Parts: sequence; structure tokens; C-alpha cells
Amino acid sequence: MRISVIGCGYLGAVHAASMAELGHDVIGIDVDPGKIQALSAAQAPFFEPGLTDILKSAIASGRLTFSTNPADARSSQVHFIAVGTPQKKGENAADLRFVDAAIDGLIPHLSEGDLVVGKSTVPVGTAARLAQKIADSGSGASLAWNPEFLREGFAVKDTLTPDRLVYGVPSGEAGEAAKRLLDEVYASAIAAETPLVVTDYATAELVKVSANAFLATKISFINAMAEISEVAGADVTALADAIGFDARIGRRFLNAGIGFGGGCLPKDIRAFSARAEELGRGESVRFLLEIDAINMRRRDRAVDMVVEALGGQVYKKKVAVLGLAFKPDSDDVRDSPALDVAVRLNGLGAHVIATDPEAIPNSIRLQPQLGFATDTHDALHGADVVVLVTEWKEYRELDPVTVGDLVREKVIIDGRNVLDPGRWRDAGWTYRGMGRP
Repeated sequence: MRISVIGCGYLGAVHAASMAELGHDVIGIDVDPGKIQALSAAQAPFFEPGLTDILKSAIASGRLTFSTNPADARSSQVHFIAVGTPQKKGENAADLRFVDAAIDGLIPHLSEGDLVVGKSTVPVGTAARLAQKIADSGSGASLAWNPEFLREGFAVKDTLTPDRLVYGVPSGEAGEAAKRLLDEVYASAIAAETPLVVTDYATAELVKVSANAFLATKISFINAMAEISEVAGADVTALADAIGFDARIGRRFLNAGIGFGGGCLPKDIRAFSARAEELGRGESVRFLLEIDAINMRRRDRAVDMVVEALGGQVYKKKVAVLGLAFKPDSDDVRDSPALDVAVRLNGLGAHVIATDPEAIPNSIRLQPQLGFATDTHDALHGADVVVLVTEWKEYRELDPVTVGDLVREKVIIDGRNVLDPGRWRDAGWTYRGMGRP
């Protein structure tokens, strides 16, 4: 099929390259000339495992091109909208300016029978409004909503072999036509019997934010239990193991630590709360405000644990911060708990040296006042305390004996509860985890 992808940020670049990898002819369109130039040279503007490989493959095949001109979408029949929906400044609501601009820029180039497909995460009710705008244009095109479920670090895999597909389509023949086109786009996934849910616009919009709200709730629940465990003398990790054996609960994402971050979960649950208030049902998801508060408290707790470990004397103490990205296998520092902890410690007067395998350039752009080291051993050298805040594999596999020869004081705060406390203590370290005795 001939496909256009409007917006070539994280979601759009991955989607465009993956669709081309599946055999479609794809053009990616973005207003940022620098981004388009980099992508055209098969250079991913962000770190995502596997993306560079499929960019090179798809571009070499001639199936993938990039442009800054919306008119270049004219030859495509299916048009994916993959622009960002950031949080409005000073508000919880989502900023839909980029979605509206993408639709407005695309409408003059639509033809009869074209299908516009929303991938962006939007407040419920947005699709119906945009569908009316497209209908009013007289282009003869229609709209579907096809939410994304990408996990950073696994985005290419999640696009090529999704765990489910959701189509939000209009009723009647228009909906049937939309489904036929989407089935053709996702022919390989359909052939693999990927679960498919065909529903209305509103349900499709709610699927993504509901999934994120549930995941955020699960993470914050175990972090709330960590708060109780700390004062009760319990071990939240053993607690999670025990309740995780219950099939109704499950063990995945039941890991206490410094909480979630990134460009999706925090802003999505806030936007969900804001939209529920607009719909007059704010009380239905008011618990999400507490979920958000619990999440933010974990950052406070990590900082407090460092201060306690230093005997209350933080000024000019060297703190080695391991991790800056909000999660491993990513260079994304948007609303990163790891970067936030580093910034707070720096603000208390600590001499912070932070390191990360991929996220240092992005961190320097946002927080240039911090100290950075590209080598883990350089960050650890002479440290008074070590704080592990992003669970990269290389940090999980650190040898406490070797590391002990580098630091000034053998004190480690495990902000992700991924280290073996016994192994570190046997090597002479003072080990402290989140919600662990």
C-alpha cells in the first residue's frame, strides 16, 4: 500500500520505518527539516534498538522516503497521524495543537476514498471532532483511530509484531471500508492471528489511556506498599513476589522503586483526569491524582535516602548517579525520575556526576549544570554515595568488589531494587533499597 505518516518523532519514525519494512511504500512527513534530513540519511534522531537497521533497509529498498512538504502525501491512500500530544503548560490537559495542525495541513491533499488514521494519544471525543472536520472538507476521505501500544526499547518489535490491534471506525459502509484498508495495512499481523478489536471512536481513544492508567496504578500501588514497608520493617520485594503469584494480580510491573516517567504515562494520566473533569465525571478517575502524587513522592524518598546516607551533610559530597533515561534501552529523559533525582541532589549542593549509556546528550541539553561522565568507572571514582536510578543491564551486573575499589565510601542506594542486597553487603557495602529493610 501507499502510506503517509504525518509526524516523524518517536512514534512516527518507528511507524514509518516499520510499515516500509513490512513491504508498504511509505513517506514520512515532518515540519522539522533537520529531522527529515537525518532520517533520510537513515540516522535515527533518538535511540531505539533496531530502528537504525530497519531505516537503512527500508530506505535502500526505495520503499521509505521523507519530506517536509505535506503535498507529498497526495499519492498515498492511508495517512497516519503520529504527532505528539504534550501536556499543556500550567495545566493537566493535553495540547492538541499539533494534531489539529497535522489534520489541517493534510486535508487539502486528501482524495475520495482516502483514510486518515489517528495514532496519537488524544482525549476521548477528539476523533469525532476530527472526523467531522474531514467530512466538512468535502474531500471524500474518512477517519479511523488506531491507538499505538509501543514500549520504548521494544518499539520496533511492538510495531512489526503487535500484541493486539484496535480499530476505532465509523458505523456503516464507511467503517467497513476503513476496516478493509487497515486489514491490508496490517496484513502480516492479521495473518499471524493477532487479536483484533474493531470498535467505535470513543472506545478506541479510551483503550490507550485506560491501559496507561491501569499500568500507572499498578506501579504506584506497589510503591505505596513500599512506603508502608519502610515504616513496618517489611520487604516490599518479597511482598510483591508473594502477591504476584495470584494470577488475578500478576508479578509484572509490580516493582517498587523511584516510579515511572517518560513521555506517556505521566502526561496521559493527567490528561485523562482533565478530560474526565470536562465530561463531568472527574470523580471517576480522581484516584489518578493520588497515583501521580505517590509516583512523585518516590523521587522525594530517593533524595531523602541519599541525604540520610550522607549523615545529612550533602554539600560538596560526590554523588554518582547511575542512569538518566526514564527507563533502560532508551535515551528519553522526558519527565525522567532519574534525571529529576540528579537535579534535586545538585540543588542541595552535592557534587553530582551522572552517567548513562545513551541519555547524556539529551540530559546536557536539559540540565547542563550537572556533571556528566561517559564512563561508569569515571562516575564512580571517589564517590561518597552511589545511586542507581535507571536499571540498565550494565548497572545491574556491576561487581561490588571491583566497584568498591573505586569509591570513597561503600554506600549504594538501589532506586530500582534490582541489585542483590546480600552480595553487595558481603562485599562491605551499605546497601539500601526502596521499601526494603
